[in-house]
Amino acid sequence: MQLNKLFKALAIAVPMATLAACSSNQSTDSGAGAGQETNQASGQDSGSGVQVGAADRQKTPEEIRQEQMEALRKEHIIYFAFDRSSIQSEYAELLAAHADYLVKNPNVSVVIEGHADERGTPEYNIALGERRAQAVESYLENLGVQDSQISTVSYGEEKPMVNASTESAYAKNRRAVLVY
Repeated sequence: MQLNKLFKALAIAVPMATLAACSSNQSTDSGAGAGQETNQASGQDSGSGVQVGAADRQKTPEEIRQEQMEALRKEHIIYFAFDRSSIQSEYAELLAAHADYLVKNPNVSVVIEGHADERGTPEYNIALGERRAQAVESYLENLGVQDSQISTVSYGEEKPMVNASTESAYAKNRRAVLVY
């Protein structure tokens, strides 16, 4: 009978002792975690000859292409002089970057929008916007971009960047925009 009581007591005591040993309190969790974070953050040698630290993840080609496209979308406007469709030399580097991206990514296409300020007749401004878009298209093709990757459209004075009748507003509206 005594043996039976002993087995019952052990049957209750052993699981309780196991649970007590496995449980942890908040102070031991934060103390152990803080030490691990410090060792990982510092990348110091822990005595085993192994350095602990995070490895940089390598970017996929798709991620690299997306980053390049985002950078090009920030710099995508070419401005023109009054009543002109010739590309100024200050835009050579910008257009070279766009051309390089398009040559390396033949499945990407671009639309070049030609714009003009409000001076002149609507018909003349549509034609001027078209000449500006075609000038950018020709420049990109000379840098190796395929004709099938480029399309042009002229909005003339219909989509101004700045709605004002000042010289600075006119200057902002005389442009070609590369849209991916």
